[in-house]
Amino acid sequence: EADNPDAFLKVLEDQRINCIVAGPGMLPDRTTRNKVLALLSANRHTVLDAGALSAFKDHQDEWLDAIKANGQSVVLTPHAGEFSGLFPDQDDVGSKISRTQFAAKRTGAIIINKGPDTVIAAPDGRNSISDNAPPWLATAGSGDVLAGIVAGLLAQGMTGYEAANAAVWL
Repeated sequence: EADNPDAFLKVLEDQRINCIVAGPGMLPDRTTRNKVLALLSANRHTVLDAGALSAFKDHQDEWLDAIKANGQSVVLTPHAGEFSGLFPDQDDVGSKISRTQFAAKRTGAIIINKGPDTVIAAPDGRNSISDNAPPWLATAGSGDVLAGIVAGLLAQGMTGYEAANAAVWL
């Protein structure tokens, strides 16, 4: 167990670890923000969900550079409430597709905007809508499973956008 950012980085000295999931079970606080920023600096595929997203609700600028500097795929998995907290300037701007596309370009991350009309967007402009995603994909606990599936696919060498789409489909 890694209780602080330095401990996280120590664990990541093991080069066999090529993908990280952060967020499930984490509190939306400064400690989580520090851990997430440390993880992003480790240059590994990273999936951020739950507390790792909510921790940046009023601190978006803190992670933009870290995500872009990561050098690997970073996937964010917000439900509607988390998305709204992370991108409040997008609440009433266009469609869910355009809002998700904006968020992907702004962050440099692949975004899985969960819900009954789950939208997946990549910073390069690709996007998709999952027409088979059940509405409970945005309920408590299901995002933890989704984040784990994305991470498992990334760890096996799938690209971020394809891993996000495959995980939502699965």
